[in-house]
Amino acid sequence: MKARIKVTLKNGVLDPQGKAIEGALGSLGFSGVASVRQGKLFEVELMETDPAKAKAALEEMSKKLLANTVIENYAVELDEK
Repeated sequence: MKARIKVTLKNGVLDPQGKAIEGALGSLGFSGVASVRQGKLFEVELMETDPAKAKAALEEMSKKLLANTVIENYAVELDEK
């Protein structure tokens, strides 16, 4: 089973990397960019076939390692195909 975990900064948390990207886009001539927030995307392939167990394992991975839950949100998306 394949899954994606999207990790983003919580609202109100400063994002210096996103600000730098925003500035670089302006320097490259891309006008009209109001703001940029950066994040992380993890693609995980599990041997688990039970969607509920897979989701529980992915939630645990996210909380323990992939996301800093003090300043980041995460979302788990299963691809059950």
